[in-house]
Amino acid sequence: MADQEPGQVPRRRRADAERNVGALLEAAKSVFARSGVDAPAKEITDLAGVGVGTLYRHFPQRSDLVAAVLQHEIDALAEAGLALRASPEPHAALTAWLNRYTEFIGTKRGLASALHSGDPAFDALPGYFMTRLEPVVQALLAAAIETGDIRADVSATEVLHAVALLCQPVPGEGLAYNQRMVTVFADGLRSAVTY
Repeated sequence: MADQEPGQVPRRRRADAERNVGALLEAAKSVFARSGVDAPAKEITDLAGVGVGTLYRHFPQRSDLVAAVLQHEIDALAEAGLALRASPEPHAALTAWLNRYTEFIGTKRGLASALHSGDPAFDALPGYFMTRLEPVVQALLAAAIETGDIRADVSATEVLHAVALLCQPVPGEGLAYNQRMVTVFADGLRSAVTY
């Protein structure tokens, strides 16, 4: 925090401040998906049930909010993958996670221009993305490889990149099309595909 002395342990946020940040992130996620990242702050704060001052206290710049929403979504993806690792059907768990990842990419298309704007608030996001998600995908792959469900010659990085490429916008098609392509890809990972 700005008012601390160097070397001091940062103070924890109050419970109500944590709730406000959570509400703002969820509201911003919905508003960004519906209206884009340039939607009025009031639209976000009304949905979150907080005042505009609360938004700017936690996220002074719009780019701070966009980055926080993306980090929040990346964290949710990582947690979903960790929960799926315990599945007794590793290929189904991997496919379920890939579908969630596809939805994440498909609903974040509007953020692409913001992310490539050169704003330093976004500089750490690619590294954060890979640090959080690569180990999750690697664990899901390892479980499916161990049971013989999928081929062993594909890395987590390759899977993340392949799905991102399959989620490129196709004229006249929406998220359902991308999900179908990713399901075809997941089926292609099987170690013994019969035709």
